[in-house]
Amino acid sequence: MNRNLDLTVALFPGQGAYRAGALAGLWERGASAVRDTFEVVDEVAKERLGKEVSSVLFQPSPPSPATLLQQSPDTLQLAIFATSVATSRLLTGNGVRPSLHMGHSLGEVAALACAGAYDLADATAVLCERISVVRAHDRRGGSMLALRCGQERAERLVALIDHANLVVAVDNALDQTVLSGPADAIHTAEAIARHLGITTVPLRSPHPFHNPLLAGARRELATRIASFERHELTVPVYSPILGRFYRDGDDLAELLALHLVSPIAFRTSLTALHTAGARTFVEMGAGRVLTSLAEAALPGAHTVAPLAGHDDEAGLAAAAKALLDPLGAPADVRSAAAPAVVREPVAVPTVVREPVAAAAPVTAAPAAEPAARPVQAVPGTASEAVDVDRDQLAGQVRTLYAEAMEYPHEVFTDDVLLEADLGVDSVKQTELLSRIGDRFGLGAPPSGLRVADYDTFGKVVDFVAAGVAGGGFAEGEVTR
Repeated sequence: MNRNLDLTVALFPGQGAYRAGALAGLWERGASAVRDTFEVVDEVAKERLGKEVSSVLFQPSPPSPATLLQQSPDTLQLAIFATSVATSRLLTGNGVRPSLHMGHSLGEVAALACAGAYDLADATAVLCERISVVRAHDRRGGSMLALRCGQERAERLVALIDHANLVVAVDNALDQTVLSGPADAIHTAEAIARHLGITTVPLRSPHPFHNPLLAGARRELATRIASFERHELTVPVYSPILGRFYRDGDDLAELLALHLVSPIAFRTSLTALHTAGARTFVEMGAGRVLTSLAEAALPGAHTVAPLAGHDDEAGLAAAAKALLDPLGAPADVRSAAAPAVVREPVAVPTVVREPVAAAAPVTAAPAAEPAARPVQAVPGTASEAVDVDRDQLAGQVRTLYAEAMEYPHEVFTDDVLLEADLGVDSVKQTELLSRIGDRFGLGAPPSGLRVADYDTFGKVVDFVAAGVAGGGFAEGEVTR
């Protein structure tokens, strides 16, 4: 093992990696990497699912993630896939050559396609078959739930509930795991977790992926995609589901089908790659979902997220410069130079998943935040409505966010995108809203609150202001 390799890892995200308007400017300008990618995806998806992705994503007012999940979850998955492939093509077109690929859940299909295992049309067909097979077999309406706790604590919670099909599906970080299971078991887990002080967020996932509930779908998917021609990999691809690199002799149909029922060990896979010499991680998709996880797991690692800001073209240019010329790149995007493609996989420790023994139930919740100075409220006129001093409130919320995220106060402007610009994921956002509820006496956020509707700091302030004016958090639009 060579600890001085300084490898660059391209991370291909899965569920949740969608941002309305991503790549729209490049689409309008006719960027071939974007146009060619979406034309192929459109053609295959229309033939197999009756869907066209580009007409949905690149309309003047593209749908939000929550809207897509409710109205067209198939399009949402295809959008994530196509955006990742286009991002990879844009960066490689600028000379960036990642050493390794690693995908997260459905992101592994994109990671394999961009490494040459399938051509784009066949990779899109694989995803379409995955979508249709899972939809046909998921008759119990399962879902997924993110928890702000580590895997061991999540395993204890699952053992406490003792439901055959409730499982820990994803180990993302030391303080973030994902459960998958039937709706009733997920609701029970959510209620118990909240009682124990564990922040929970229902995920934007149409099915209970990585769960034995999909065993029938696994068998059918393997059969359906067995005939697709596979090619030799041009870039090594590491699987956090298999805990190893894909090999040219692998039966991809069987392994991709296995994904449906197997857990993801993403955190330990990041650590394994880092031990083998990986130092730079690039997000091949919208936002910074996976690079944020890499930063949390590997302090000091370099991360680049080209589609995490308002200007995709500038973000891609800055990312390419940072990866190819680290000394000349701005400090906030500086990263190790991308080495040439590694044709043979580097030595990476195999991820061993040992069962976690059931332990005693999780103990008490963390201590409450100290009380803040009350926001000034001015009684209204005849209606007796309450008018909140918004500027004062914004200042207090800004202080809470800045302290929690360790960002300068000035970055929290009304229009800053919390997840896309600052990496505040939905789990952290829910946790911050809970802190706000404690500080201002508003109670807990409504169960099932859709935090994606409060994607900017200004929207959060307005939501809190409405709670202060009304004496508590108002019931928002919920996910179920």
